[in-house]
Order: sequence, then structure tokens, then C-alpha cells
Amino acid sequence: MERTDRTVLNAAPGAGVAADFRGNDSSLLSVLKTLLFFTFLMIALPIGLYFGTKSFVFEGSLGMSNRDSYFYAAIVAVVAVHIVLALFVYVAWNEGSKQWRSGKQD
Repeated sequence: MERTDRTVLNAAPGAGVAADFRGNDSSLLSVLKTLLFFTFLMIALPIGLYFGTKSFVFEGSLGMSNRDSYFYAAIVAVVAVHIVLALFVYVAWNEGSKQWRSGKQD
């Protein structure tokens, strides 16, 4: 009796769960495309908005000093990062529930 308990305890954690979650290639490719898109957006959007708003909006249109434009452009970039993160969470949440619903149908 004691020996069988040891084999159960020594089993790999999550071995049964890993075998159940094997998505098809199209779902994995879709997840990878989504991740790469939001990775690019996370890098390009804040940097582009920072330099764009600093040069054209705050210094060009509003006539702010160089020091003030750095501060306000950084705020715009941080807000952009938060928006991209919120969009990623929203898309990932809906993508996961969509895959769960389609896999759940009998």
C-alpha cells in the first residue's frame, strides 16, 4: 500500500493536464500572431508617440519649453503603454473564451 502511494506522489505534476491541452496548429499560430502584433505595438507606439508629441505637439504647436515637453510627452507614452496592455488583455481574454467555447461544443 505504501509503495503505490509513493508512485502517485512521485508522478510528474500536471502530467494529465498537459496531455489534455493540445491545441491545433491554427490556434497556436493565431496566438503567436496576436502576441507578435501586440509586441510590435508595445514597442513602436509609445516611442513614436513620445517623439511625435514632443516635437510636433508640445514644442511645435503649443510652444512649450524643451524641459516641459519631455515631461508631457513621457505622460503620453505611458498612457499609450497602458492602452496597449489593456487591449492585449481584452483580446487575449476573448480569444481564450472563444477557443474554450468552440472546444466545449459536443
